[in-house]
Amino acid sequence: MILQSVITCPNCGLAKREPMPTDACRFFYECTGCGARLKPKAGDCCVFCSYGNVPCPPVQEARMKGRSSTCCGGASTNNNFVC
Repeated sequence: MILQSVITCPNCGLAKREPMPTDACRFFYECTGCGARLKPKAGDCCVFCSYGNVPCPPVQEARMKGRSSTCCGGASTNNNFVC
């Protein structure tokens, strides 16, 4: 399982390696280049699945097991993560 992903901002193009949580999905990400607040694209569960070069760990795990996954989608625990 890959636990880091490079998120690329669609606004300014800044690419930054970020750690991915294994027990939650990161719903918001603030670009350190332009300050844009990114959120998942329609149909994606988190910013890693939308803007990262590697999908989030729950999606990776589901794909390894041959299942489709929309990651978590549980109750929000804070402003940036869900599950």
